[in-house]
Amino acid sequence: MINKMRDHMFAVLFIGLSILISGCSSPKRTAEKNAFPEEALGWKLGAQAYTFKKFTFTEAIEKIASCDLRYVEAYPGQEIGGGQTAKIDHRMSPENLQYVKKLLKEKGIHWSAYGVVKAKDPAEWRQVFEFAKSMGIETITCEPNIDMIDDVSKLCDEFNIRAAIHNHASPSYYWKPETVLEAIAGKSEKLGAAGDIGHWLKSGLDPLECLKKLEGKVFHLHFKDLNDKANKQAHDVHWGNGVADVAAVIAELKRQQFDGMIAAEYEYNWDNNAEDVRISVQNFRRFVSSPAQ
Repeated sequence: MINKMRDHMFAVLFIGLSILISGCSSPKRTAEKNAFPEEALGWKLGAQAYTFKKFTFTEAIEKIASCDLRYVEAYPGQEIGGGQTAKIDHRMSPENLQYVKKLLKEKGIHWSAYGVVKAKDPAEWRQVFEFAKSMGIETITCEPNIDMIDDVSKLCDEFNIRAAIHNHASPSYYWKPETVLEAIAGKSEKLGAAGDIGHWLKSGLDPLECLKKLEGKVFHLHFKDLNDKANKQAHDVHWGNGVADVAAVIAELKRQQFDGMIAAEYEYNWDNNAEDVRISVQNFRRFVSSPAQ
């Protein structure tokens, strides 16, 4: 009888502790989910370091972290900073790479994408992919010469890395979705598109329609909102306050089950735009969390 009472007491105590532990950890998990609602969708919200082109990569990473972001798309040519005399590039020395890796780890930032790259020949494309593999980069954003598409396609399969073709504004070669689709037709499943919403708007295109045309091949985004469309002089504004239908774009990405990186690229107020990015990120997360979306 005593043994049964003792076992019962232990059982009650165990259940109580389990409930207490669960109750203590649940709010933390909920807060994490609410703070980064896009991650529940498999989206990696971060920033293109070009947003902070007037600063070093070291300073850019600090600014990205201050915007409550976890991912970076680094571009070739930015000064590394932090006592390093080199630039971000797929030919960086081991010492430079070690510094960059340490910096990213300290700031809690993952290097998810690299670009926009335009290598000069197949040998350099291989070097780009080898570099991306060594750094754990998932996506190379690029604008390859059309006669090198086959080389890029084969490297995608060989290295198991996505390459996403970026669109600059008209009259650049890849400015419209149809050209991108034609270039990747019949190529690797890992060769797709890096849609730049701002450049679509400047080219007079509807970002929503562009995404629909590229369905299934959108691997990466440069997310923007502008103050005008079909205007090469248009500039960035806080997301949701411009001519891009941000709510509709987010709904379309959900419908397509997009699973790549969304990079903030704020090309305005260059000297002091971290606050613009932070506000845009907050707006984006409100859209993502909205029941209507």
